[in-house]
Amino acid sequence: MVHIRQFDWPDYDAVVALWTVAGNDVVLRPELEAKLARDPELFLVAEAAGGAVVAVVLGAYDGRRGWILRLAVDPGHRRRGVAGDLVAELERRLRALGCPRANLMVLPDNEAGLRFWQSRGYVPVPDVLCTKPL
Repeated sequence: MVHIRQFDWPDYDAVVALWTVAGNDVVLRPELEAKLARDPELFLVAEAAGGAVVAVVLGAYDGRRGWILRLAVDPGHRRRGVAGDLVAELERRLRALGCPRANLMVLPDNEAGLRFWQSRGYVPVPDVLCTKPL
């Protein structure tokens, strides 16, 4: 059983470790500070008994669409429903903000990730992601 709660700065090192194990890019402190000024209630961690952070998900809401980013679960806690619980809580919080739809990205070679998201009702769309560093 895990406890889901809002991220707090003492969690940062544990979150970085989870993202690193999962192969996710790490959000650096200055970028995360800017994000947390906007919607801190959408950055969630799951705590195991004893207080260890074992999963994380970063949500965002721009007033039109919600985004689900950087979901990661400690390998020792996978296949226990932790990711699903985190996503359900994030979706609940997005709905409470009036968010009508959530988007996310899955890398093309992440078949297990795509299956997970599809099992939760997310449908692939043929959009093409474009990005540019600023």
